[in-house]
Amino acid sequence: MTEKHSIVEIWVYLSGSPLFALFITLAAYQIGLWIYQHFKNNPLANPVAIAILLVCCVIQAIDMPYSSYFEGAQFIHFLLGSATVSLAIPIYRGLGSLKGRSFPLIASLVTGGLVSIISGIGIAKLLGAGSEITGAMYPKSVTAPIAMGIAERIGVSPTLTAIFAVATGILGAILAPFVLNTLGMKAWWQRGFAIGIGAHGIGTSRAFSIHPEAGTYASLAMGMNGVISAIAIPVLYQLLNR
Repeated sequence: MTEKHSIVEIWVYLSGSPLFALFITLAAYQIGLWIYQHFKNNPLANPVAIAILLVCCVIQAIDMPYSSYFEGAQFIHFLLGSATVSLAIPIYRGLGSLKGRSFPLIASLVTGGLVSIISGIGIAKLLGAGSEITGAMYPKSVTAPIAMGIAERIGVSPTLTAIFAVATGILGAILAPFVLNTLGMKAWWQRGFAIGIGAHGIGTSRAFSIHPEAGTYASLAMGMNGVISAIAIPVLYQLLNR
């Protein structure tokens, strides 16, 4: 009886520890990554999507409040900004290959960014969504740390924006190969740049796992989209919501 009581006390202590939440997060992603590699990098086995499902199931099963979980997960959340900045390295290495491609890349970046915003807001309004949800749609195709900063600037929910940004990245990483194959797009730099615009960090990670050139251009697109969006989206939001 004493031994059983001790095990219960240990479990209560561990389940309430921030380090336990961190362990859940890292273990879930490692399992997702293993499944992704086991299925030979199949886009349908996206490791981030698998990790999110596993974490949701675990914290629901052990009845852990989200606030308690985030106490541990915030360590990883803090690293999001550093991970985004570190993408400057492949961007710098790929600058030499931009010669002769600057105009089509900038044109596709502006077009892709506008289409992402207009389509997201338009679909949300058609479905009867309120201003809180439609506002959070503006930065959904920007990498999560920058998107949350933009959301705070324009006065919408950073939490909703983060949810939409992560969902966009996961769906983009899963669906992009099928869409690009259907369109007959074969050049790695074109595929990578398109994924970087539409699926930001998660899509960029997927692009790097497939081909280095695709990853370089995806990180370039994600970085440029983040910088331009941080300046343009607040202005666009004010113009459309007067």
